[in-house]
Amino acid sequence: MVAPVNSTSTSTPSLAGSLTGGQTMGKDDFLKLLVAQLKNQDPLAPQDNTQFVSQLAQFSSLEQGMGVNDRLDKMMLQNQGMANANVVNMVGSIATVRGSLLTTDGSGIGAPVSFSLGGAADKTVVQIQDASGKVVRTLDMGGRPAGITKITWDGRNDDGTVQPAGTYAVAIKATDKDGNAVDVSQETSGTIMGVSFDKGYPVLQLSNGVSAPVSDLLRVQSPPKTP
Repeated sequence: MVAPVNSTSTSTPSLAGSLTGGQTMGKDDFLKLLVAQLKNQDPLAPQDNTQFVSQLAQFSSLEQGMGVNDRLDKMMLQNQGMANANVVNMVGSIATVRGSLLTTDGSGIGAPVSFSLGGAADKTVVQIQDASGKVVRTLDMGGRPAGITKITWDGRNDDGTVQPAGTYAVAIKATDKDGNAVDVSQETSGTIMGVSFDKGYPVLQLSNGVSAPVSDLLRVQSPPKTP
């Protein structure tokens, strides 16, 4: 008599392993295992109907679940493609992102500095640092209210000498009337020159030399119209 194949016995894992090579079972492997089980059942003691129906229900559920996952993956890819296209369309616009860098062209015209205070500050000091970390300009802004503050650095050092073109870092220290530090969120602006996707997500390349992930984007403005 042919020994019955029971789904709860130790023979099932070995059969599943032989069919799948020890890999995670997919719907095709599940169906092969079910067919093999039916072929090898004892004719005098056929597979229990309850177990058989239960296994068919599992197969149906597995197939439906895999179909849903495939559709969700396709929708996610489509949405990602649309999002990337929208980011590329921003090239040429002026973007404001979280960051502490700015650039000057060495003409002495100046460069905008923008930051946001988490609360009212009794003392606010802005320091401009060159590429080596040396402080070239210190601006005492005094007390500032909570929210966004916009100023312009004239591109000169403390002696009034125009600084060479390049990228500079902005360090801001703010304290309240009790001398406690006030939260500072720094911003930098520049024209979006390009977008890269090599990191798996969009990274904005700004004209001031800053590279920022699109998640750091705060505002976007249309470029100024040329007469």
